Amino acid sequence: MKKLILIVMVFILTACASANALGSQSEIEQNEEKWQDAGISHYRFHLSLSCFCVFTQDMPLIIEVQDGKVVSMEFQSGHPIDPSLTELFNKYATIDLVFAELKAGLNGAADEVIVKYHPTYGFPTEATIDVEKEATDDELYLTLSDFEQLP
Repeated sequence: MKKLILIVMVFILTACASANALGSQSEIEQNEEKWQDAGISHYRFHLSLSCFCVFTQDMPLIIEVQDGKVVSMEFQSGHPIDPSLTELFNKYATIDLVFAELKAGLNGAADEVIVKYHPTYGFPTEATIDVEKEATDDELYLTLSDFEQLP
């Protein structure tokens, strides 16, 4: 009888652990669906990337997107964007790309991903991506703010 109880408890704990792991994924999927359902094709937002990086003093980036393509991207500070940073910034240049990067992190590309979402449109407003939990200074913090739907 004790063995049966132990086996049942193991199954219950395993199911709870699986549900928690899937909870984050389903949360991002629910919010991505909310974003898609909003049908916003032209928008502007501020993106702050914070990390152990040299460019953080120029943040945020002001990004305008139309029909899934970046129309403009510039530092709010007015400083020119160093071409060596373009690849990093392009990973997060649209809300759809932000979702893709966060989902990749949740699917194993990062050890930990923590996300807060916009209550109406579902897009991420804050995210922490820790690629390797044991490493120092590899965390990336994203903040999406000043969202504006454009005509």
